[in-house]
Amino acid sequence: MFADYHVHTAFSDDSVYRMEDVIQDAIAMGMDELCFTDHVDYGIKYDWDSGHTITYRDGEPFANVDYPRYMQTIARMQQRYGDKISLKTGLEFGMQTHTIPQYKALFQRYPFDFIILSVHQVEDKEFWTQDFQRGRTQQQYNQRYYEEMLALVKQYTDYSVLGHMDLITRYDKAGIYPFENIRPYVEEILKIVIADGKGIELNTSYYRYGLKDTTPSVSILQLYRELGGEIITIGSDSHKPEHLGAHIPEAMALLAELGFSAFCTYDKMEPKFHAI
Repeated sequence: MFADYHVHTAFSDDSVYRMEDVIQDAIAMGMDELCFTDHVDYGIKYDWDSGHTITYRDGEPFANVDYPRYMQTIARMQQRYGDKISLKTGLEFGMQTHTIPQYKALFQRYPFDFIILSVHQVEDKEFWTQDFQRGRTQQQYNQRYYEEMLALVKQYTDYSVLGHMDLITRYDKAGIYPFENIRPYVEEILKIVIADGKGIELNTSYYRYGLKDTTPSVSILQLYRELGGEIITIGSDSHKPEHLGAHIPEAMALLAELGFSAFCTYDKMEPKFHAI
């Protein structure tokens, strides 16, 4: 099974990769299954029908997914390409605790196969711009990041996996923060995730970002397995053609090396296990 479970298209504000082009590229590389997980980031972005003025960043609309058009397009693509590749409907929820009600409402509006719960910003401050880190010590912003994630998994369960669980490391200009300093938070988060029947993802974007460790780190992957975690998906976090499906075979090999026997795909929010 060759599947990519973290894929962005032109429906995300940070991609211009047409959905049909993604599908055709995936078929050309022999992919069996693809799950679209375009961005929703309440708190910093508005919905198209929210009544707010949509702003533009780098020439692209800074807004959440146009949900009706997104769902219609996926359905049309499933009809057109369903005999060549399995196409699943997902979203990436860039959550914060104060936006939980908006995500609860969105989840009830449409049928989903898969939801990634990610933390892209805290207190409506983004990581990649350094707005969140500015004015905080490395300890403070790392601790605050995991506190937010812990609060989210305690309060919200309409998701499948935690996305790029240690994302903050990608934007940490101070260098590598010791795992032992965040381990208590990570362990508590993972225990809740496992108890709730949820999982985590192995995000292969660490290759293209030149990170020294995997995303999440090997330490987190090992801890997850030690705690009894079994549900794990693999995704490229694709935004461009050169990202799609990248390094997924290497990710599967790593999981096997760490003792995982299977990875997951999803159907109607239920995990399906595939032997590695």
